[in-house]
Amino acid sequence: MHFGSLIAALGSYLSAKSQGGKWLVRIEDIDRARNVKGADRAILRQLEAYALFWDGEVLYQSKRIEAYRAAIAALGDLVYPCRCSRADLAAFGGVHPPMCPVKNGGDSFALRLRVTDETIGFHDRLCGYFSQNLREEVGDFALFNALGEPTYQLAVVVDDEFSGVTEIARGRDLLDSTPRQIYLRRVLGFSSPVYAHLPLATGSDGAKLSKQNLAEPIKAENASQTLIDALVFLGFAPPCALAGERPIAVIKWALGAYPRVFRSP
Repeated sequence: MHFGSLIAALGSYLSAKSQGGKWLVRIEDIDRARNVKGADRAILRQLEAYALFWDGEVLYQSKRIEAYRAAIAALGDLVYPCRCSRADLAAFGGVHPPMCPVKNGGDSFALRLRVTDETIGFHDRLCGYFSQNLREEVGDFALFNALGEPTYQLAVVVDDEFSGVTEIARGRDLLDSTPRQIYLRRVLGFSSPVYAHLPLATGSDGAKLSKQNLAEPIKAENASQTLIDALVFLGFAPPCALAGERPIAVIKWALGAYPRVFRSP
């Protein structure tokens, strides 16, 4: 985990716990090319070191492939095979058109969901109203990729429903994924949760902190101070006396201060 990961974890934890809810942890390990052996255990140890204790069992997406395939089957004719590459879609601004432009190709193909020409909007707890016309801005989007792996959009929707999630708190970089997920939830017959998209931590170059740009991992020995820094980033004003406290005391203080900081716009 890096500082950006901590922001998402801390913000979602405080939101859930301040409302008397459960905080769930999920390991999104279906992208085999990006998986790092032992990373899941390291992340869980970091969460514990930062006094971010989860409720229930940790859910591993790699163990739920059959659930994603069942969702595809439930969608029926709304899903179709597609052999378009990103290069093929460049002529369409990256937006997949209603009719697949590539008719023939190799044996591998993605599975796409047909979208309608309508605006999908929702009220975000932190960002206010956000909307998107899926036909014009996204196009038919993939649910399984050409490697036979479920995509992020499908997996999180199916898993959130399975886990009974009522609020999703995550980074603001995923705000524009939400209309797709709301649409997918609707065609699967799921109700939509509440959304809260948290501000993003960036590096000195203005880019979002991520594993791809080698963001520095957080350290257990600096947990209290790093938590305080994360709280300041989220708009809290921790007292100086907290600096010498253990992480659990920092979290306890933040829970008491939470309702005064995160309000709907």
